[in-house]
Amino acid sequence: MALHRFSSRTERLDTEFLAKSLQGAVKYFRIAGYFRSSIFELVGEEIAQIPEVKIVCNSELDLADFLVATGRNTALKERWNQVDVEAEALLKKERYQILDQLLTAGNVEIKVVPKERLFLHGKAGSIHYADGSRKAFVGSVNDSKSAFAQNYELVWQDDDESSADWVEKEFWALWKEGVPLPNAILAEIQRVASRREVTVDVLKPGDIPAAAMAEAPIYRGGEQLQPWQRSFVSLFLEHREIYGKARLLLADEVGVGKTLSMATSALVSALLDDGPVLILAPSTLTIQWQIEMKDKLGIPSAVWSSQKKVWIGVEGQQLSPRGDALSIKKCPYRIAIISTGLIMHQREKEVFVKEAGLLLKNRYGTIILDEAHKARIRGGLGDGATQPNNLLAFMHLMGKRTKHLILGTGTPIQTAVRELWDLLGILNSGAEFVLGDSLSPWRDHEHAIPMVTGNTRPSSEAAVWDWLNNPLPPGNEHHIVQNIRDHLSIKPKDFICSQRFDDLDYLVQSMWLSQCLDPDFFRLSNPVLRHTVLRKRKQLEDDGLLEKVGVNTHPILKKSYLYQSRFVGLGIPTNTPFEVAYKKAEEFSKLLQARTKKGGFMKSLILQRICSSFASGRKTAQKMLQHTDFSEDEDNSDEVEHLLSEMTPAEAACLREIETQLSRPEAVDSKLETVKWFLTEFRTEGRTWLEHGCIIFSQYFDTAEWIAKELAKSFDGEVVAVYAGAGKSGLFRGNQFNKVSREVIKTAVQTREIRLVVATDAACEGLNLQMLGTLINIDLPWNPSRLEQRLGRIKRFGQARKFVDMLNLVYSETQDEKVYNVLSERLKDTYDIFGSLPDTIDDDWIQDEAELDKRMDVYIHERKQAEDAFSVKYRSTIDPEVNLWERCATVLSRRDIINALSEPW
Repeated sequence: MALHRFSSRTERLDTEFLAKSLQGAVKYFRIAGYFRSSIFELVGEEIAQIPEVKIVCNSELDLADFLVATGRNTALKERWNQVDVEAEALLKKERYQILDQLLTAGNVEIKVVPKERLFLHGKAGSIHYADGSRKAFVGSVNDSKSAFAQNYELVWQDDDESSADWVEKEFWALWKEGVPLPNAILAEIQRVASRREVTVDVLKPGDIPAAAMAEAPIYRGGEQLQPWQRSFVSLFLEHREIYGKARLLLADEVGVGKTLSMATSALVSALLDDGPVLILAPSTLTIQWQIEMKDKLGIPSAVWSSQKKVWIGVEGQQLSPRGDALSIKKCPYRIAIISTGLIMHQREKEVFVKEAGLLLKNRYGTIILDEAHKARIRGGLGDGATQPNNLLAFMHLMGKRTKHLILGTGTPIQTAVRELWDLLGILNSGAEFVLGDSLSPWRDHEHAIPMVTGNTRPSSEAAVWDWLNNPLPPGNEHHIVQNIRDHLSIKPKDFICSQRFDDLDYLVQSMWLSQCLDPDFFRLSNPVLRHTVLRKRKQLEDDGLLEKVGVNTHPILKKSYLYQSRFVGLGIPTNTPFEVAYKKAEEFSKLLQARTKKGGFMKSLILQRICSSFASGRKTAQKMLQHTDFSEDEDNSDEVEHLLSEMTPAEAACLREIETQLSRPEAVDSKLETVKWFLTEFRTEGRTWLEHGCIIFSQYFDTAEWIAKELAKSFDGEVVAVYAGAGKSGLFRGNQFNKVSREVIKTAVQTREIRLVVATDAACEGLNLQMLGTLINIDLPWNPSRLEQRLGRIKRFGQARKFVDMLNLVYSETQDEKVYNVLSERLKDTYDIFGSLPDTIDDDWIQDEAELDKRMDVYIHERKQAEDAFSVKYRSTIDPEVNLWERCATVLSRRDIINALSEPW
């Protein structure tokens, strides 16, 4: 037996020890340290000619990550990317190239193990030689090329069989625990090895998404846009090329990521210098948009504060002079986000005034309207029933002032199928290739719907021509269309053909148009399919593109025994102070409605806030008595302030009584005890909800702050995160609160340092918390799609649980309970192509449970009339292996992207 001792003080370990030991080796098994530096260390070792090399290294990942491959890929790639790739790609280019060659040669296999098998000081190995002999070594500390070459290190090596057996016993035990290095890491090594930076002007439009996104935060974090999201961006560019203007309605089901699809399209448009980007969204979503673009795309945007008349940056900083309404015309960034509420309130005698009027003076490259279904006809009775509401009228005008227009909605049909045509009409404004000109039969939804659904078809070739020529489809849609275009010498960018049927020759009339009499022709080739993109969650799940995660919704009526009498039906019992306060809130609403027609929306606001929590109800009454804004929707703040400034003594008395009742010592909120019981006592799959990890959602910051504070005081040592809008996020521990950024919270959840998060809806978009396995809705939004968005925070790729648990809390005998009684059963089913429920439930639907149930049935029946119009076209276009932007090595500098997006209008 020969024992050798090596010291870097007296000799170079990389040459005298390692290089010499590996000469003539046929197998090399090594226990290494941290996976990134260990893998890079391969570059400094003479292993290219060794037939079998196996490396096992530490990943610093939790065991739960290893249960779900997608979670492992994401977490490992995020850790791998914790370097400045722009510098690293130049400083270590040769090392990346050598490493790529080593890992693709086939003789090197690497496994990573969870942190439960932590070994940062590993450096041990076994080397086999052709004559059957073996050597084993054990060394110290830092596992990097500089450690062997420069640091002070000690290594023991011997060729005793028992030493080799000992090292290999350890190696194979760890090897068994490990999983292969994910392909995502191998692909990233290969990408960086050949990475080069370019400028936008050398790229084709189709290459820009990959070049801009490959190193965006979402990709550096190990995630990516999903195949259907990438396909939408590709379709946007395709329409930009075909028509010169992209006009698209994105109607994907709630929870499959419309925001990122639209935001990435806006980014590409801005980089192509098409012009300013304007995003219009409800005020409660404007901050979500800004956060999503910063956190996922890494790009700046500005939100217009309707109340303060100032542009606001992502950190809450003011970007323009406060109080200057004229500033709205010149956003300090390329991408502006403005509330649709501003437009709804700024129209006088059919003319848009103030900021809305100023917006109509600009020209835009891209306009995105989120929650686009809110642009519709007024409805109701009377002469104005069929007139467009202010948002619909505004969008018709804006359509003529923009190059591209994207409408986003999870429910394009709210109460009648004709509403889909309202949206298509917006797209057609300034772009008559969508529905055609005023003579087009496609403009009349009553005639067009049967054609789209296949329930009717043209009766003659002449009728076919009427439907086909206005608008005339692009040639790539169908070979018959291309034949007609070529035969009639119609230019590719012309989409309305005025030629009369009688003037067409025999070939067009009798050969080609006769083929269009097929009942499926217009069902598969029509303006609705051409300009509407819609993907359903179930379809994506069935195609293997979206992970199937089931949901157990609590309370389960038939299993009330599980909850130890905590529920009365679907609600939780309250107490006398709350009951008195709630009746006073109803009385206040009636008094207000008797005084002014504008009191209706105030009824919804006060009842929803008092149904959220006792704390929210009390603070709302206090703020209303002080005439200060209490609404999360700043578009209504002026109106709220005006209504409250004229408050009557009787109304004020109601509010004072609410404050008094909810401040009494016996006003103990039953929601708190229910939440604590579910977190610490109720078990699913053998674990408490706190052990699974839980996110608690509220519509209101008052409630979120209250529940987080109370839970932190109750759970000794437990850190409770509050994830909210700009400047409000932080961590509670006991009585201490520290403000932190949302990024800190997300990282701590991913590393499982935090397992309890309380969040507001204003911050939930783009929040990926698949590490948590349960969700509690402490209040119920009268917006079913919001529930889906909340659920989407944990029901997503990387969720280790096959079924997640969701608890919905409502107080007994309240408006919330009425709504939930009707929604609870419907939430379990998916009805048709447009999703299961309307996006919002109008206040006038909620008279009583029977009335709401009836309105919901009518809604679903109306929507089913259009069910067969979709689901065919876009299913075949989603190829998960297409547009793998994460592999793009020709990239745009992040600084160049930010500079381009930081240009003012």
